[in-house]
Amino acid sequence: MTSATAFPMGSLWQQYYALTKPRVVQLIVFCALIGMVLAVPGLPDGSQLMLGFWGCVGIWLVAGAAAAFNCLVEKSIDAKMKRTAWRPTARGVLSDRQALVFSAVLCIFGSAILYVLVNPITMWLTFATFVGYAIIYTVILKPLTPQNIVIGGASGAMPPVLGWSTMTGDVGPEALILFLIIFLWTPPHFWALALYRVEDYRKSGLPMLPVTHGNEFTRLQILLYTVVLLAACLMPFVYGMSSWLYLFFAVVLSLGFMGYGWALWRNYSDALARKTFRFSLIHLSVLFAALLVDHYLF
Repeated sequence: MTSATAFPMGSLWQQYYALTKPRVVQLIVFCALIGMVLAVPGLPDGSQLMLGFWGCVGIWLVAGAAAAFNCLVEKSIDAKMKRTAWRPTARGVLSDRQALVFSAVLCIFGSAILYVLVNPITMWLTFATFVGYAIIYTVILKPLTPQNIVIGGASGAMPPVLGWSTMTGDVGPEALILFLIIFLWTPPHFWALALYRVEDYRKSGLPMLPVTHGNEFTRLQILLYTVVLLAACLMPFVYGMSSWLYLFFAVVLSLGFMGYGWALWRNYSDALARKTFRFSLIHLSVLFAALLVDHYLF
C-alpha cells in the first residue's frame, strides 16, 4: 500500500501529523514557553497571555514545517533505519509533493501568525531557525561532517530565544544563556543515541561520530560535553536569573548526566547508552521546569 489515497481520511491526517515529529515539537514549544515566562517579571497579564499563546502556535507550526521537510529530504535514509522506518515519507504513504506542500503551508501560516500577531523579529528568528534546521543542517551538514550535531545544534537551541523575543521584541543575555545550555546539551544527547544505533547510521551512510571516529572517542566526547554543560547550567544562578532552588536541581541533574557520561566512558553497553539518552531528556525537561518554578516562587 503506497498511496496516501488508500488510507481513510482520519488515518491520512494521522500520517500528516506524524510528519511534524510531535514529541520533538512539544519539547521545542515547552522550551520556547520557558523563554516567554522568564522574559516577563511576575504573572503575565491578559495581553501577554495572548501574545504567548500566538507565539506558541506560530512556533509550533514552523517547527512542524521544519520536521516535515526533514522527513522529506531524509526519506531514503529513514527507510534504512529501524528508528525512523515508520515515518510516512519513508514508507511511501505520503508523496514528496504532499510532504512539501504540507511543510510549506505550515511554514507560511506559522510565519504569518508570528509576523502579524507577535512581532517581526520573532518571525524572522523562527524562519531563520527553519532554514538552519531544514536546509543547513539536514541538507548540508548532516551528510557532510561528523560535527553535524554540534553545528546544527544551534537551530535546536533557539526555542528559548524565540520565546524571549516573543514577549520582549528583542534578544537579551538571559535568552542567550538558555540557548547555550541547549546547545551544549544537544551533542551528548544525540551521541548517546547514535552509540546504540550505530549500525543504523552506518547503513544509512551518515557520518555520525560513532561511525567516523569510533565508540571510545564518542564516549569521551559525551563525558567532556557533560562537564562543560554543568558549567553552563550554573549560569542562570550566577547571572541572577534564578535562586537556590534552581541551583539545586541544576547541580543534581548535571552531576547525574556527568555520572552517566563517566559510566559510559568507563564501561560501555548498549543498555547504558539507552539509559544515558533517556536521562538526557529528563535532564533538560526537569532543568527548565525547575527554572520555571523558581521564577514564580522567588
